[in-house]
Amino acid sequence: MIFDKLPNAYRESFHFQEFPVEAFVHDPETLNYFLFEVDRPTGIPSLAQMILEGIELPGPNEVSQSLKQLAASVMESGPPVLSNEEVLKLRYNLTSLVDDVRQPRSRDELLASGAELYEALADYYFRSNNRWSAKGKAVPRILKLADADLCSRFCNSFDELFSNGQSGRVIALVEELLETNGGFLFDGHRLEAPLGHRKPLKH
Repeated sequence: MIFDKLPNAYRESFHFQEFPVEAFVHDPETLNYFLFEVDRPTGIPSLAQMILEGIELPGPNEVSQSLKQLAASVMESGPPVLSNEEVLKLRYNLTSLVDDVRQPRSRDELLASGAELYEALADYYFRSNNRWSAKGKAVPRILKLADADLCSRFCNSFDELFSNGQSGRVIALVEELLETNGGFLFDGHRLEAPLGHRKPLKH
């Protein structure tokens, strides 16, 4: 929903004629801010896609068309390129998750770690290839658009993990996707805390 001017943007959930509605309420300036300063840095263009795929009500007009063009410009600009440090963090996280599914202490932990790995691996693939990322139920659809063969192998591998508790194909897929950036990462990985991150003890 777009207004001429608002004190601030907001999101509101309600039911209309028994249908659940989630309204994202903006004016053009707040929309511009959220598109470029909130959504784009995450690498997941949820708001831009919503605008581009949305149907204007009561109908298209000059404002709606200009905002669709704005959303299109976000999509065309692509996500921010990952820094070397960000790639290292993603590699380290995937390595840790693979260790968890390789030797889980229980089936429950295997499923929990597998669920986390599902989104983490997809995000790594998208972002390391300078593509827009996705999360949750959008992952298979966006992955299929990017690489149908990879999507099939990705979904089948995780189906085997979740259905049968077999993690071998998932681990092999992670190893394959990490290979171009140096593979699994554990030894030597170090994260420096900011110098000011300390709090004096009370005596």
